[in-house]
Amino acid sequence: MMAVMPGGPASLGRMLLVLGGVLVAIGLVLVLAERFPGLRIGKLPGDLSVERPGFRFYFPLGTSILVSVILSLVLWLVGRRGR
Repeated sequence: MMAVMPGGPASLGRMLLVLGGVLVAIGLVLVLAERFPGLRIGKLPGDLSVERPGFRFYFPLGTSILVSVILSLVLWLVGRRGR
């Protein structure tokens, strides 16, 4: 038996288009961030970096939190609009 989606294939298509648009927007921001060094994406306060001879560790904790908050807000707005 096939599972039936609420809203049908058109709803899935719209959701995929929105997701694609969000990914394109994120990609544009990352490309433009390279041209504007003042944005410092990936080097925010809270990003952990340890450098020793022969060893380098980098964990973008601050950047991850910022991206998570922004994506949560975008997805919340998309979900709210769909009601």
